[in-house]
Amino acid sequence: MFYYLIDLLGTVAFAISGVMVAMNKRLDPFGIFIIGFVTALGGGTIRDVLLGISPVTWLINTTYMFVVIGTVILAIIFRSKLKYFNLSLFLFDTIGIGLYTVVGVEKGVAAGLHPIMCIALGTISACFGGVLRDILCNEIPVIFRKEIYATACILGGVSYFILTLFDIKSNIVFAIPIIVVIVVRLLAVKYKLELPTVYKK
Repeated sequence: MFYYLIDLLGTVAFAISGVMVAMNKRLDPFGIFIIGFVTALGGGTIRDVLLGISPVTWLINTTYMFVVIGTVILAIIFRSKLKYFNLSLFLFDTIGIGLYTVVGVEKGVAAGLHPIMCIALGTISACFGGVLRDILCNEIPVIFRKEIYATACILGGVSYFILTLFDIKSNIVFAIPIIVVIVVRLLAVKYKLELPTVYKK
């Protein structure tokens, strides 16, 4: 139940971030919904395809579709509450990658994959909805810039497997990696930490 709640919260967080980007690009309501939908479910869809899950999760469980629709509508209605665009987008995107990292890792564990593959799957789940969002909105995806983004997801995945070595309740094993991803991302932005570039300035 806790795992399912995390998955739905991640869907909400990413749907809001998608809506905010779409509104900033001044798309029409249908365009806003498409960007919100792709952002919320794109990473999970790629994850399920890689795992050979067919049909993908959101086609079987309509709750995800209703959550996205409801979130998009509410985000549009209360868009004035999200007036601080950059900060709000950053927060929802950060929460989304934290939640979806754990969901992806857990899916990999359930499929019996090697821990490294589970971490890769968690990173894909967390990042590729945003990648699709940015590409469709004609932006360079955050994951391809110098910002600490995918790295935060990887550290969250690593912390997940470290915690499994100890006798800790599953809810805590889920929660702490989410916090790790969010804190690493927040600290990276606050202190302007970036990955090194191969190009000369």
